[in-house]
Amino acid sequence: MPKLKTHRSAAKRYKVTATGKIMKRQAGIGHLLQHKSESRKRKIFKMVSVSESHLKLVSKELPYKKYSR
Repeated sequence: MPKLKTHRSAAKRYKVTATGKIMKRQAGIGHLLQHKSESRKRKIFKMVSVSESHLKLVSKELPYKKYSR
């Protein structure tokens, strides 16, 4: 069997925790920050886990995710 290739952009976008959860950056923090409240910006800056509906798609792009730290 040939080796599977990791999707390089997915490897840069997602991080895998020690428990196996896949974390991602939240949307909405790239620009247009002046009108957003401080509390809203604080919440957006944190990493969140990938939703259940996207978990299968992301896992397919990261075939060796247990080793990516």
